[in-house]
Amino acid sequence: MNKRRIYPQWFLFAPVALYVLFFLLPGLLGVFYAFTDWTVRSAGDVHFVGLQNFIDLFTSTNVHYAQGIVNTLRFTLISNIVKLIPALLLAVLLSENLRGRNVYRTILYMPSILPFLIIGLVFNSILTFNGLLNNILDAVGLENWQQKWLSDPNIVWGSIYAVDAWRGIGYVMTIFLAGINAIPRSYYEAAEIDGANFWQRLMHITLPMISGAITINLVFGITYGLKVFDIVYVLTNGGPGRATEVITTYSYQLYAQGKYAMSTAMNTILLVFTLVAGVFIVRMMAKREVQQ
Repeated sequence: MNKRRIYPQWFLFAPVALYVLFFLLPGLLGVFYAFTDWTVRSAGDVHFVGLQNFIDLFTSTNVHYAQGIVNTLRFTLISNIVKLIPALLLAVLLSENLRGRNVYRTILYMPSILPFLIIGLVFNSILTFNGLLNNILDAVGLENWQQKWLSDPNIVWGSIYAVDAWRGIGYVMTIFLAGINAIPRSYYEAAEIDGANFWQRLMHITLPMISGAITINLVFGITYGLKVFDIVYVLTNGGPGRATEVITTYSYQLYAQGKYAMSTAMNTILLVFTLVAGVFIVRMMAKREVQQ
């Protein structure tokens, strides 16, 4: 075995078997059941219905399902914007010889290690109308600034983005920092000698050299945004009304109602979105790296 060097294959057998059994096989079965009429009443009698579940999801009588898809795509786009840009600027700032920078890095990263359930419960108590935030505004004489942060359809998404950014910026910043610290300092020194200012160094040195970190953050961010569930569910439970429903919360509700095939159909749509977005970003960034 040692001479033929086949032992690495035996070490791989167990994790691959577990992956196939608990991830790949259930995923393939889920895709199959998305094309059936599987419900709580099926009792093992499941019939193939083709694309009917997907047609029902996009018909006018099920407009709420389509709205969930729109909300998911919007959350994915905006949540990445409000995290990537501040995280990049913080990473650039904290990569300099700033006094106490390690303390600042730790403080900014700490929220990302907290469970979303705990974060959601804490901010739910802070952002309710009688919660801590409105009480503070009232105490300092800014009662006109009080809002229904989690129950006003015009404000609730902003609250979700803010909480999500508070948790995620530190994690994104850490990945950017790893990329920035790998850039030779001689590049910046040469640029300073040539008279390049901060923004010129950022655009012509930092961003091109951390394209790998940008790719990682984009893939992670888009995958997370498309699969978002816990922060929305804990903060608003999809409300007010259905204003903050996303694909995963709809899928959860459908499964809880016993509409198993419809639920797996929504998850299949989510799988397709995630695969297409991930492959597109990786290929696009790979082309840019080759050009550079």
